[in-house]
Amino acid sequence: MKPVKQTKAKTAKKTKPTEPRYDLRLYVAGQTPRSLQALSNLKKICEEHLAGDYRVEIIDLLKKPQLAAGDQILAIPTLVRTLPKPARKIIGDLSNTDRVLVGLDIRLLR
Repeated sequence: MKPVKQTKAKTAKKTKPTEPRYDLRLYVAGQTPRSLQALSNLKKICEEHLAGDYRVEIIDLLKKPQLAAGDQILAIPTLVRTLPKPARKIIGDLSNTDRVLVGLDIRLLR
C-alpha cells in the first residue's frame, strides 16, 4: 500500500461582498402608468447618479398591502431611501430628477 501524500488545500480568499451604499424601496400599485413611470425614472436616476452603489426593492402593494405599514406609506408611488440613515421619502413618479436628488440627499458621484 502506497503512503498517502498530504497536500495543503488551497483556500480561496474570502472577500466580503460590499453592501450597497443606497438601499431604496419603491412602493407601487400594480402596472399603472404612474408606477411604470416611477420605476423607469428611478432606474435612470440610479444609473446616472449612484454608479451601481445601490439596491432597489420594488414592492407591489396590490400583492402585499400589509407592507405599506412598515414605512408608513400613504400614497403611491413612493420611493423610500432606507440607507443611509435617516430614511427619506419621495412621493410621485420621480420625473423631476433634481427634486429627487435633493429629497433623498443624494450627491452626484463624479
